[in-house]
Amino acid sequence: MSKLLDSSIPKFLLVGVGNTLLSMALMFALEGLGYWPSTAIAYVAGAVMSFFLNRKFTFRSEETFGRSAVKFAVNVAVCYVLAYAIAQPLAGWALGFTPLSGVWVERLTKLCGMGLYTVLNYFGQRFFAFQK
Repeated sequence: MSKLLDSSIPKFLLVGVGNTLLSMALMFALEGLGYWPSTAIAYVAGAVMSFFLNRKFTFRSEETFGRSAVKFAVNVAVCYVLAYAIAQPLAGWALGFTPLSGVWVERLTKLCGMGLYTVLNYFGQRFFAFQK
């Protein structure tokens, strides 16, 4: 278990707080564009910030810039699609039993997607994008 959890987690979470605040602000500001466009634009902006901070600060990657950028981009894309594709039907089903309006169901679904994305992304960055 100690190989899965190490000192990079607090640093990753700190970077993630900044990344999440930026992504959330954009996601909700752009919600008129719909679920997929608003989350995609927000995650691209957050991912750029995350790449630079996690590459040097969190994981201290020594891989070439180009190679780590490509691996990071693949990781972000896979985590984004998986997290939000899982969150949409799961939250839709769970929240379908509530009297919430469609806007609030979508917002809570996005928050669920954010949580799934964070977990998947940490392991993807640590063991794939910035592996030592």
